[in-house]
Amino acid sequence: MKLKNLTAVLMTAVMTIGMVGCGSTAPEAPAAEAPAQTEAPAAEAPAAEAPAETTEASGPVEITVTTTFAGEDSNAQNYKNAVADWEAATGNTVSDTSATSDETFKTRIITDFETGSEPDVLFFFNGADANDFVNAGKVVSIDDIRAEFPEYASNMNDDLIAASPADGKKYAVPVNGYWEAMFVNTEVLDAAGVAMPGADYTWDQFLEDCQKIKDAGYAPIAAALGNIPHYWWEFAIFNQQTPDNHLDIPGAADDATGAQWVAGLEDIKDLYEKGFFPDNTLSATDDETFAMFTDGKAAFLLDGSWKVGGIVGSCQSDPEDPSTIDADKLSHFDVTYFPGKGNRKTTDMIGGLSMGYYITTKAWEDPDKKAAAVSFVEHMTSDEVVPQFAQHTASALKNAPAVDETQFNALQVKAMAMMSGVTSLTGAVQDLFNGDCRVSTFDGMPDIVVGNVSAADAVQEGIDVYKDTLE
Repeated sequence: MKLKNLTAVLMTAVMTIGMVGCGSTAPEAPAAEAPAQTEAPAAEAPAAEAPAETTEASGPVEITVTTTFAGEDSNAQNYKNAVADWEAATGNTVSDTSATSDETFKTRIITDFETGSEPDVLFFFNGADANDFVNAGKVVSIDDIRAEFPEYASNMNDDLIAASPADGKKYAVPVNGYWEAMFVNTEVLDAAGVAMPGADYTWDQFLEDCQKIKDAGYAPIAAALGNIPHYWWEFAIFNQQTPDNHLDIPGAADDATGAQWVAGLEDIKDLYEKGFFPDNTLSATDDETFAMFTDGKAAFLLDGSWKVGGIVGSCQSDPEDPSTIDADKLSHFDVTYFPGKGNRKTTDMIGGLSMGYYITTKAWEDPDKKAAAVSFVEHMTSDEVVPQFAQHTASALKNAPAVDETQFNALQVKAMAMMSGVTSLTGAVQDLFNGDCRVSTFDGMPDIVVGNVSAADAVQEGIDVYKDTLE
């Protein structure tokens, strides 16, 4: 039960982003988990002119589109702008039902497909979360679309388009990649006498620093373990492994991989027992602990690249207007690698191209909507639009254009600098460990850290559910 990661191929893209951030001309794409999951320009890239459409719709059509470009997602406004450009260029309209990505969103999407309420175009995960509707034949493969529209996604490096674990076929055309890393409030570090972590930061150093931060009266880690434990789950397990075996699914809690999962969860339990999470970590929402971080009450925040937008927005008097940014406040935020342990290098990160645009069978079989859906995805994945979304992450474009670093805010530039030092990027194993499989360790995290349930029993319960999904 193992899927190969895309590290070798995706690393080129990460290095590309590092180079284009310095104004170089980028070579062909490649680079790469960061669940959960998993995931805002405050200094927006220059608006691109609407690209010429390669597919003509039969006439004015309304298509329903669902994405995760909503809420504090850094690309929410870019998405709105791109949709408006497409509508103006084609005369078609979009009925948008986008929402912030979380477990509720994933459940809603699965339910929509089961009830026949799926959208015409969907931006969604390309891992195990999509297995149900892929197996049900509710989405159309890229190869099937190309049989009628040969130029579909032809500007993408096919090697970077992930295949569905359900049947090995490719369905989702990616836009932007993601990474997961540790954001830092340097104002809190300064108050606690702690140095900014670097590329050689170890787990033991992290524990020492957390104790100093706690002693100084701050919460070392901003995390809502009772709400969003995803990122800690991922990296705590990764810290017991290497990029070569992180995507293994254990056969049992007491086999080699299962033991690594158990050890990772026990590290989270140790952090909890040391008091390094907020006092209300088991009852707080992710929004509440995020506010602790941005308000200077917590030092570290483990999250995805999409969180850059939320942090930048917290430094603006008007979250919707980048011109209102408080540059001094933003200067107190940085981003670095998750502390390394064992054989995992600190600079080995979680990341990849885990989401993309699907065209549903419902739209494909509609004579009018078929062409409009293809046209929409071609526009949203064009060479002109993708760079606006990818920014400080990565893309699958064959010809990534040069990026002007002056168009980005200070935190985005710091993120680009961090990505230039990445030694590997590996996908999130939680994306292969389907929704119900994660309940015992995600929803059950509070019980694990307080000792009501052993980490081994929780891991075994999840494995048992996973095995049932394979039957």
